[in-house]
Amino acid sequence: MKYLYILLGGGIGSLCRFLLSSFINNISNKTFPFGTLTVNLLGCFLIGFLFSVFEKFIVSSNIRLFIFVGLLGGLTTFSSFGLETFNLLRQAEFKYAIFNLLLNNLVGIVFVLIGFKLSSVLFGD
Repeated sequence: MKYLYILLGGGIGSLCRFLLSSFINNISNKTFPFGTLTVNLLGCFLIGFLFSVFEKFIVSSNIRLFIFVGLLGGLTTFSSFGLETFNLLRQAEFKYAIFNLLLNNLVGIVFVLIGFKLSSVLFGD
């Protein structure tokens, strides 16, 4: 049953990401990806807010999966990254928090470049 909650939340989150990101990109500067920034920051805000709320109130594990893994995971995986980094900072694991920031951001961009180049090698420019 938990997989169904994740599936439903992920579908809704992905659709929300597409609709909100498209809307923001259509009304903003076309050069900077404001739509992606908006969903990433919104996801970070929501996961922080709801994580705090769910520490205070009893919420079923299925609802947590629906929201955190499904809905917010579909909206943006950046929200999970934000929460994990926040928790490292909260636990005074500063080296791990910095390492997490560097790996996810810098290495992530490098992996985008590697994937892009590999595609060019395999399928031409």
